[in-house]
Amino acid sequence: MPFYEHVYLARQDLAPAQVEGLTEALTALIAEHKGKVASTEYWGLRSLAYRIRKNRKAHYVLMNIEAPATAVAELERQVALNEDIIRWQTVRVDALEIEGSAMVKKSDKDRSGRSRGRDEGGW
Repeated sequence: MPFYEHVYLARQDLAPAQVEGLTEALTALIAEHKGKVASTEYWGLRSLAYRIRKNRKAHYVLMNIEAPATAVAELERQVALNEDIIRWQTVRVDALEIEGSAMVKKSDKDRSGRSRGRDEGGW
């Protein structure tokens, strides 16, 4: 089965629990169509580069999917009908990320106390 990365942006006025419920509903939809969601990552409430439907921020979610093309087509159809999701993008990839996306690695690096641009050895 092919692999996909699906990122969606949910409205800023949703609670994180509601965004998690959206993700669970989309995961169930993929499972109904004989696919599986290998992993999901909630990137948090982040600022947008420009306003989208009067929203200045959005909840970002990444889903790594292994599913047939028909399942992904149905996923995109359902996402297009959902008013809580303001943008989405699905990309077919050769292999799924095992250790996490660049966004997760970046947030882990920021939390570790190191500032950006400094080497581990320091000055």
